[in-house]
Order: sequence, then C-alpha cells, then structure tokens
Amino acid sequence: MSFLLKDNFKYMNPKDLWAQFYALTQIPRPSKKEEKVRDYLVSFANELKLENFVDEVGNVIVKKPATPGMENRKGIILQAHLDMVPQKNNDKIHDFEKDPITAIIKDEWLCADGTTLGADNGIGVAAILAVLQSEVLVHGPIEALFTIDEETGLTGAFGIKPGMFNGQILLNLDSEEEGEFCIGCAGGVNVFSKLTYSEYEPSEGYTAFRVNLKGLKGGHSGVDINLGRGNANKLMFRFLKLTEVLNSELASIEGGTLMNAIPREAMAVVLIPAEKEPEFMYLAKSFERNIKNELSVTEPDISFTVSPCDLPDSIIDGESAKQIINAVYVCPNAVLRMIDGVPGLVETSDNLAIVKSADGIVEVVCSVRSSVSSAKDDLAMIISSVFGLAEAEDIKITGNYPGWKPNTNSEILNLMKDLYKKMFGEDPAVKVIHAGLECGVLGAAYDWDMISFGPTIVSPHSPDEKVNIESVEKFWYLLTDVLENVPLME
Repeated sequence: MSFLLKDNFKYMNPKDLWAQFYALTQIPRPSKKEEKVRDYLVSFANELKLENFVDEVGNVIVKKPATPGMENRKGIILQAHLDMVPQKNNDKIHDFEKDPITAIIKDEWLCADGTTLGADNGIGVAAILAVLQSEVLVHGPIEALFTIDEETGLTGAFGIKPGMFNGQILLNLDSEEEGEFCIGCAGGVNVFSKLTYSEYEPSEGYTAFRVNLKGLKGGHSGVDINLGRGNANKLMFRFLKLTEVLNSELASIEGGTLMNAIPREAMAVVLIPAEKEPEFMYLAKSFERNIKNELSVTEPDISFTVSPCDLPDSIIDGESAKQIINAVYVCPNAVLRMIDGVPGLVETSDNLAIVKSADGIVEVVCSVRSSVSSAKDDLAMIISSVFGLAEAEDIKITGNYPGWKPNTNSEILNLMKDLYKKMFGEDPAVKVIHAGLECGVLGAAYDWDMISFGPTIVSPHSPDEKVNIESVEKFWYLLTDVLENVPLME
C-alpha cells in the first residue's frame, strides 16, 4: 500500500527532520533555481534568532552557539546542498520551477510520483534544519553551510572564501548508503562539443520513422556508472550506425537531459528509402532482440519502438550526419578503468550524457570523472579529439573540480567508527566513492577534518529515486551522537 508523506510525516521519526523534508518537497529547487529555498532558510534562521547571511554566490550560512558546557568543543560545520536534480518520466507533466514534489510512502521507502524525490540532498538539508531548530540536542559550536548548484557545477562550493568559518570539522551529509563513511571522492570535468550541419529537404521516395528508446534505469553518473546499465545515447547511435547500410537519412536526435544522470531515453527521426522499409523493420526487430538479450538483467524494462511518422521539413546533410553518428558511436562511455588493488572501485569513467540536434547544431555533453587527475585530463582530451576528428567547430573542457584525498588517520573518522559500533553493534564501511562531493572543493579553501555520511538513497538523479525510511532514523541518531561527542579543542 502507498501513503502520501503530507498525511503521515507527523507520525514519523525523527519528527522534526521529516517535517522539514516535507517542507522542502513543497519548494521548487532545481539546480541554479534555488531562490525560493534560500528565502525559506533565511526566514527560518531569523525566526530562531540565529546569526545568518547569504554569501556572494548565494550560499546560506547559519551559526548556532554551543549548548551550555560544550563551548570548549571543536566547531562543527554541517554541510548539504540546496539544489536537486530535475528528472522526470516523459509521460509525467511536472514543472520543476513551479510544482511541488509528491512524496509517497511505499513500504519501507519514500519515493516520488514520476519525478526525482530530492532526497539527494534534501534529507541532509532537513537534518541540519532539525539540528538548528532543536532545543534539546547537546552540541558544540555549529556552523551550517547550505551550498547552491552542487549538481551542475559545484558553484556554491567554488564560491566559498577563506575566513568565513571558525570550525575545524566538516560533516558532509550527502552520502547515500547508511553504514558507510566516505573519506574521499573522484574529481571531474565536462566536455561540451558542438557540431554544425546544413539542413536539406528530405530525398524523394523516402519514408520517415520515429525511433524511441526508453525504459532504462538511468541513475547517478558516478555512483551507478559501474552497474552495467544501458546508456540511451550509446544504444541509439549503435542503431543509427546499423541503418547506414540502408542509405538512411537522419532528421533529428535527442537523448538525455542532464550531464550528471545516465541517459534513460533517446529519440530519433530517421528516413529510409520506401523500398527498403521491410529491411529496416527487420533490422529494428533484430536490434531490439539483441539489446534486450544483452541487457536482460540490468535493464529488464527496456523498450525500443519504431513507428511511421510524417516527413520532417528538413534533414541533416549526409556528410554531417555520418560524422555525428561515427563520433558518438565511438565516444568513450561508462567505466574506463578500475582502481588498482581496490576491487570494485571505479577510477575513471565517462557519461555520454546529452546529444541533441536543433537549428543546425548537434550538441554533445560528456561528464568525465576520475580519482586520478592526470587520467581525468587524458580522457577529456580523448573525447575532445574524437569530436575534433568529426570537425566539431566548438569544443570546450569546463567545470574542472578536484577530488578529495582520503585521510585514514582522521580524528572524526575514528570517533564516528567507535560511535557507530557502540550504537549499532557492527563496524561501518569506510569508502572512497566515484562521485563528486563538495568536500574536494571545500578542502582547497579550508584545512578541515572531513567525512561524508547519510541514509540509504537508491537511484538518485532519476525518477526511481527513493530513500529508506529506517535508514534516515539511524542516520539522525548517529549525527546527534556525533554532535554530543565532538572532540575537545586542542
């Protein structure tokens, strides 16, 4: 059975956290559009009479004094990001800049109705607000840092200036597996390529078909990149490459919407000589059978359909179409290398995130990640070379952000390991993840002792996103226990 969060959050524990998370679901906050949630936080802090300010780039900083007797503890910075990934199913009508998120309780999970939930990183934000609001929690000096635009550029983290904070320990509340402590992450960079084309009228005697690929799981382009999931862009261009033997013409292509999400859907309009329609349909059926067989375990719901459609007004010129298809077809994608000596941990990857044609331009966006800076730069150059050979006129490598080097001797790590074992009777896992965390950027401005942790969130960056309700309660109890046991100042 399913229940709406709005009717039940008052009965869930921890009550203040869930109340704050419900409030966040009612405030649109896609990346780069955080004005409304920022206003909410400032009003919230003012009502509590807590010192607060908004910095030059739009981050919100709130400071709460230590509870009596805890003034001699090291200062804690609680950090989470305000923005969420705006992903929805194609058949879902939802405006992420205006509409609230419908959160639904299904068994032990909280999910959304055809959209991303915003648990990434709304649960972290809600937890910090609950700490700031509490009159009973015991803690040392707290500085809350709510950053903007984490998902599409780490703009908020890059905007942090030295001298803004007094604390020594940063708790990043943006990890997605309860029982795991993250002490390092990959860095990343984005590659944007634009290929121009001329538009011509369709050839006589051709029939148009709309090709749709959907039903893929998608997911986080760092966390989920090693799961073997299908990339809608790679699969679509594999099919387009096959149709070249039929003298096909390409009218348009559109796949993926966000650079940090594995593309779940792609659509193309293809023209085929009318007399070759039977061959085309056979090829399409054969392709559908092959990909369903190849991805039967990881993508059981994959859907590939071909249907006749009206002739478009124009097509992409033949030479440009060939170059575009070849370039995307061979572009590196998914895991390129694993970390030596660390089973199961990705070192370097690429997500072929967006391919879209419009007005004489095909735009391709790739998201490169690596825990090795030189490997990251090398892969970005490989991708730019691929599209350079396709005569792309505009190639940009931008958004470079650093990784976070692990510190296994961290004081806060050792404290939290002990607290977790005492509280839950088992050792937590200590990991380095193949995703970008703001800790890498923030650590360049401050010499903080840092750790990242959070509840269990599955399929972030996709409409399948859901958070385990019980794990949120465990996350909260650990967080409050850490605050109560922060080390003394030296």
